[in-house]
Amino acid sequence: MNTFDQVYDLVSRIPEGKVTTYGALSKLVGANPRVIGYALHQNKDPKNIPCYRVINSKGMISSGYAFGGGGIQKQMLEIEGVVFDEKQKVDLKNFGIFI
Repeated sequence: MNTFDQVYDLVSRIPEGKVTTYGALSKLVGANPRVIGYALHQNKDPKNIPCYRVINSKGMISSGYAFGGGGIQKQMLEIEGVVFDEKQKVDLKNFGIFI
């Protein structure tokens, strides 16, 4: 299984209402977090590979979210019950999962 396939497999396991980080995924597959971002940007199956559930290590969404921008990513997470604080951060202790 190549790196992208590993990333897609892991991301497909993130449950609704939870998030993980590029860094956590990078440690699991042994690739730079930027490679993780590139893989997710190339995601051809966003319905089954919920890349919007991947955020940065500070708990913030990506301004470059490939499927409609950061506002759409935030909206999708909020629909699932993920809460953002006044600084637009997700509490990774409550909503994070590190597969």
